[in-house]
Amino acid sequence: MKKLVLLLLAFGLAVSAFARGNNDVSTVEKLKKSGKVRIGVFTDKAPFGYVDEKGAYQGYDVYFAHRIAKDLIGNENAVEFVPVEAASRVEYLQSNKVDIILANFTVTPERSQVVDFAKPYMKVALGIVSPDTAPVTDISQLEGKTLIVDKGTTAELYFTKNHPNIKLLAFDQNTEALNALKDGRGDALAHDNTFVFAWAIQNPGFSVGIDSIGSLDTIAPAVQKGNTALLNWLNNEIEHILEADFFHKAYTATLEPVYGNKVDPESVVVEKGVVK
Repeated sequence: MKKLVLLLLAFGLAVSAFARGNNDVSTVEKLKKSGKVRIGVFTDKAPFGYVDEKGAYQGYDVYFAHRIAKDLIGNENAVEFVPVEAASRVEYLQSNKVDIILANFTVTPERSQVVDFAKPYMKVALGIVSPDTAPVTDISQLEGKTLIVDKGTTAELYFTKNHPNIKLLAFDQNTEALNALKDGRGDALAHDNTFVFAWAIQNPGFSVGIDSIGSLDTIAPAVQKGNTALLNWLNNEIEHILEADFFHKAYTATLEPVYGNKVDPESVVVEKGVVK
């Protein structure tokens, strides 16, 4: 009887695994049959994900999203862009509101427990931007002062953990956080260095006084935890993307017009999922 129970249990687990495998495969097939892929992006984080004056989605992440739609569905416009905030990215995957997140999602051990990350396509660290009238060039200058961050970002997590004496003023949206910096409600703002570089270039009177804090991290697409087929498809897409140097082309098209020669593309771009 004991052996029979063990055999039945093993059979049940095998059936369950087989069903999960079939379900995984069907997720990619369902996307192809539906004729669209839902991708979560930012709407206010230029030049990575934003909506232009004509209401069209633009940016580095959006450029990649169109390529995913082209290779997955067969039409680069077969993508439904879903606006997300930093704090809502995980929830949107878990609740099946999106198929893929491409909203400058930094890979962390904590996030990897609740979503599955594909191979990276960007490198990033934290940076701090502040007014030229009161530049912040060292973290010690922020002790007892107010630092602006976005909720649910690596900046909020890093400073909460490592610098509890710095008061954090957190916002849901990038636009809100940047307006707070402009209005003087905080002494500086911490965000991805790739983002604050671009913002400071476009906003005279502000400079990035600290261009790299903490470890060098990577940004990658994310899918719902356990969606193995879509994860494998994305990994294969990134590793074997048809055009040579695709992400350098994406950089040239979307980031170089903003950065000019002030940023080395090699400090940002990850080609074919390999970090150098």
